[in-house]
Amino acid sequence: MRLATVKHNQTEKAAIVDGGNVYLIEEINKQLDKNWSTDVFAIIEKGELEQINTWYQRDGVLGDGLQAIPQADVDFGPLYRHPRKIWGIGLNYVEHAADLSEKSPNTEPASFMKPDTTIIGPKDTINIPKQSERTTAEAELGIIIGKECKDVSAENAKDVIAGFTTIIDMTAEDILQRNPRYLTRSKSFDTFFSFGPQLVTADEVEDVLTLEVSTMINGELHRKNVVENMTFRPWDLVSFHSQVMTLLPGDIISTGTPGAVVIRDGDVVECRIDGFETLVNSVIDLKK
Repeated sequence: MRLATVKHNQTEKAAIVDGGNVYLIEEINKQLDKNWSTDVFAIIEKGELEQINTWYQRDGVLGDGLQAIPQADVDFGPLYRHPRKIWGIGLNYVEHAADLSEKSPNTEPASFMKPDTTIIGPKDTINIPKQSERTTAEAELGIIIGKECKDVSAENAKDVIAGFTTIIDMTAEDILQRNPRYLTRSKSFDTFFSFGPQLVTADEVEDVLTLEVSTMINGELHRKNVVENMTFRPWDLVSFHSQVMTLLPGDIISTGTPGAVVIRDGDVVECRIDGFETLVNSVIDLKK
């Protein structure tokens, strides 16, 4: 199943995406006498995702004759705006570390946290801040936690994942290069975290390790790689961070990029992942 947040009547509402159409959860509730939450974060937080997915796999939106809205007629927002935690993973592909003339961490993930004020959604604008002369964008596979967990093993990590999504993560790279202690600041400007448009449930992804992640700029491929080539793979990242702190429903782990691309005023950057809806954002330089 694929969940999304769509902009409808000036509000953001949860919907199922199926066959080029979207179906609002609030309309499903009305027509089928359900009582599911009508925003994506609440669906995850309240443990309703499994119920909705079970219904979807059994009956399907088309089988119930539900009202469809053509996907082309809606705008998508970020999946949600206020997760409890956003974890980012730095230099998780050896090739990306080489781009920055740095050594890829090989004993523990190089992780950092981002505030929810960085969040934007599909087709929103990335702002290059006035403080930066070199900002980069990075396509990444995102993991969305579905269940509260602590000290989960890598073998059991699949059981606590709600699904996956596309992410574009930004870095004010020139700020970071001044001093590695400036990492948090370099990652935390407004508009520096785009995610969505779809939450793809884990059962829809046959083998996450075979997914190819691509950073695109102005329609051209900048860099791509396969999840299997990560130093720390998705299940390891969930396990590692659950040993640091309790992971909660809706928490996000952005798993690292195959390559960061310098962005400039007027650029269009994309995250493409096999079988996922492409995430696209335009760029404005606030110094212009």
